[in-house]
Amino acid sequence: MTTYDDYGVPVGAYSEPEGLMHQAWRVARAFYLYRIRPLVGRGFNGLKRGDWSFKRLFTLVNALVLLWWAVLYWGERGIFNGAINTCDWDTWEKWEAGANPHRLIFVADPQLIDPHTYPGRPWPLNPLAYKYTDLYLRRTYSRLQTTLYPDTIFFLGDLFDGGREWATRTSVSPEKQYRKYGDRFWINEYRRFGNIFFKHWGDGGLDPRPGQPGRKLISSLPGNHDLGFGKGVQVGVRNRFNAYFGDGNRIDVIANHTFVSIDSVSLSAVGQEASEEVEHLWRPTTDFLENAKKQKRRLIQRELRRQQGLTPYPGFPHRDIEGEALVKAELPHSNDEVAEFPSILLSHVPLFRAPGTPCGPLREHWPPTKPPVGQAPFEKDDRNAISVSGGYQYQNVLNKEITTDIANKVGDIRYAFSGDDHDYCEVLHRGYASGGGGIREITVKSTSWAMGVRYPGIVMVSLWNPVDAHGKPLSGKADRTIQTNLCLFPDQIGTFLRYGSLFGLTFSLLFIRAFLVAVGIIKPPPTPTEIPLLPTTNTLSNEKAAQKFEDSPSPTDHTHSSNSSTASERGNLQARSKQKYTYPLVQHAGYNPPVNEDQDHHTRKQVKIYGGVSTKPEKPRKKRKGLALFEYELRTSLGMVVVLGGVIYLWLVWRDSS
Repeated sequence: MTTYDDYGVPVGAYSEPEGLMHQAWRVARAFYLYRIRPLVGRGFNGLKRGDWSFKRLFTLVNALVLLWWAVLYWGERGIFNGAINTCDWDTWEKWEAGANPHRLIFVADPQLIDPHTYPGRPWPLNPLAYKYTDLYLRRTYSRLQTTLYPDTIFFLGDLFDGGREWATRTSVSPEKQYRKYGDRFWINEYRRFGNIFFKHWGDGGLDPRPGQPGRKLISSLPGNHDLGFGKGVQVGVRNRFNAYFGDGNRIDVIANHTFVSIDSVSLSAVGQEASEEVEHLWRPTTDFLENAKKQKRRLIQRELRRQQGLTPYPGFPHRDIEGEALVKAELPHSNDEVAEFPSILLSHVPLFRAPGTPCGPLREHWPPTKPPVGQAPFEKDDRNAISVSGGYQYQNVLNKEITTDIANKVGDIRYAFSGDDHDYCEVLHRGYASGGGGIREITVKSTSWAMGVRYPGIVMVSLWNPVDAHGKPLSGKADRTIQTNLCLFPDQIGTFLRYGSLFGLTFSLLFIRAFLVAVGIIKPPPTPTEIPLLPTTNTLSNEKAAQKFEDSPSPTDHTHSSNSSTASERGNLQARSKQKYTYPLVQHAGYNPPVNEDQDHHTRKQVKIYGGVSTKPEKPRKKRKGLALFEYELRTSLGMVVVLGGVIYLWLVWRDSS
């Protein structure tokens, strides 16, 4: 018996609608029952479950995709990690037990490429060159921090390629084609340099290693591409560089060694024609050299006081200083007698040497000429040497007079490090004043793969010089305080060539495969069955429904009485209620099943009029043969390899681009 509430509504006739979570659960359940489970039962791609095998899984296309993934990871990650790992300090340092050396790295000629590097190159070659050279520098430099974690990094000049060309407010480029690039362009290049080197300085951390005073990055040494050379240096350009990077002439005491940096490109204006007219260019460096020995001594005294826990500067004397004397007044310093620390000279341009002086076996471009069997290496080897020559805004080595003057005024030089040449060169200069048996100079390779060397690199320096309170070496060996190692970076051009070779191999294999499929030697893979997103009734059930509709009385048939009509409808409802559906009724909504070719004309007409179903049968797909099959197989298989390989490649590049 039906009961009613106070409003006359049958009790239980209405209920609260389902919540959103419950509806989502029902949709997910229906998706599994009517989409996932039928697929699993039939097998993917129209294959039965029993058709799956290792042969279908390990196809040529899948094997090539895996091969590309492995090669791309190797080329974009593996070779960089491997190259830096082989340079680990512990693999080449040979100090006494218990030593805690200071670890330093020299980086030379990153020379960020810009419109000055490849003038006239069409788009998009230049943007791609910028992208890949910056990416290479960022990858190698970041791994230097995370893997090697140096205490100090020195840059040896040529930070930019066209830095000297970009105008300032007081200067313009000497070349007309670059005058449209102004100060704003240089600022953007400075920001670009910072995003590569300053931003990633802390990738491995910022804390000093145990026993070390701290970490330091020094990038103030200018190169000829930063300022110009000799008389070509413009004061405005130099002032801008010094404002952002620091003075090119400086002295740093690091690990009980004295590093003397000199602006050799400005100093080279001495001795050039009409040098008196450009005295403002070379005068700052000559003044710096005049006071170099005195300044070294003061800095050594301050460092020793710091090591003993004293203040670097003694107290100021309380006395009056006249106005004229105030100009020349100096900061107080102790008068303790101290020993010299080994001096290390830093110059962008290498020191003078006789033409043909060999650079040694580590030079990449031209290894030493092999002497006849039983004879010593040649003392003069032009192909293995740095050319003693010069040109517009450059000079391969300093003048002999300038080199001699530097050696005499700095004094006690044991090592010198330079850049500019882009390749490695190691020379022992015995003809200049030094702190021992001569000045051993190492010209550091460029760190960029766009500077004419296949294997860029850096020079690693390990410093260990324990001293007493007066600066004397405790080991008694002042000439054995430095160890060096050449660290080579990957061959980026070689990596691109390997990618090209692999693509050629991939295309050849897929070409052969497509040909074999086209001629019938290899069976083509089965065509995936088209399955709608939601399951529908099959063709057989639709045919039965159409036949049942045809046998039922027409709405226009007046031979049936109302009673028989009612009875017929009741019977149809009963039969319909007893019908068992394998899918929900909603699955039939809007579905237009194909009609078989053997269906009679009357049924096709009725279905068209009353069922809303298209009478056009589904046309079977044409089977590809011959050239069409060959083109289809080659295009689809190659496209799959390229797309899947390209996704991994873009991901690897994107990860290193920030």
